[in-house]
Amino acid sequence: MVVALIGKKINKSISEYFLKVISVMEAIGWEVVIEEELNASLIAKCGIRENYQTFFSHTDFKSGIDLTLSLGGDGTFLKSVSYIRDSGVPVLGINTGRLGFLANISKDTIEETIQAIYNKEYDFQKRSLLRVHTVEELFGDANFAMNELTVHKKDTSSMITVHAALDNKYLNSYWADGLIVATPTGSTAYNLSCGGPIITPGCQVHILTPIAAHNLNVRPVVVPDHMPISLSVEGRDRTFLLSLDGNSKSIKQGEEIIIKKAEFMINVVKFEHNNFLDTIRNKMFWGVDTRN
Repeated sequence: MVVALIGKKINKSISEYFLKVISVMEAIGWEVVIEEELNASLIAKCGIRENYQTFFSHTDFKSGIDLTLSLGGDGTFLKSVSYIRDSGVPVLGINTGRLGFLANISKDTIEETIQAIYNKEYDFQKRSLLRVHTVEELFGDANFAMNELTVHKKDTSSMITVHAALDNKYLNSYWADGLIVATPTGSTAYNLSCGGPIITPGCQVHILTPIAAHNLNVRPVVVPDHMPISLSVEGRDRTFLLSLDGNSKSIKQGEEIIIKKAEFMINVVKFEHNNFLDTIRNKMFWGVDTRN
């Protein structure tokens, strides 16, 4: 098996886990292919050998890679998705960060986790993505998001107005700091911080959640994901920010934004003992009474 290893910053607290992942995989005969930038950091800071195969583009995932291993937090997991795209390569997230809804495998269970994959004791959970189109195609071929699309103000403290339509039917004009369009996966990200609902993976929906809405009776809306969503923004500025999973571009006032469900999905490695319900209950401390 060929495994692509992806990470972000290397520091003393997590370097040992990268070394452990590499050694465990090599011990069972798997080939490790390391992201080019990560490989340079591991050579400089951890002293790994310099002859590992590397990758630097999503085109490298079209053939020859069997599994992606993301070592970090949810941001690293989303970075993995930008490489995987429509290749169908499954991804596993090992958490060395803080919360971790996507990268939800503990760094203390690296050996057991890799052994479980070796024994084929796992399943795939398919996660949907958004695809966005603008007049100038601002994001090029990287115009997709696993968590959310966000429209928000740029250089002003004044609120903006986001006009939204669903399947070519007018929905609402949101007077707010911005608007989030989230997938079920993204329901536990920015959407959750803004009071949106938690949606279990597999639900075929999108969520529209305003950011600090001026009208108190405006609430998040859950809509079918097969219906296209169109947005346009107006306000005191001429440009605003359009973000896909944190990657931001400037968009002009009045320019139409079309959001659809992406035509591909991401295969996330899941284990029987570690499901979504367990993750949200444990991460959010549901049922825990600190008084006892």
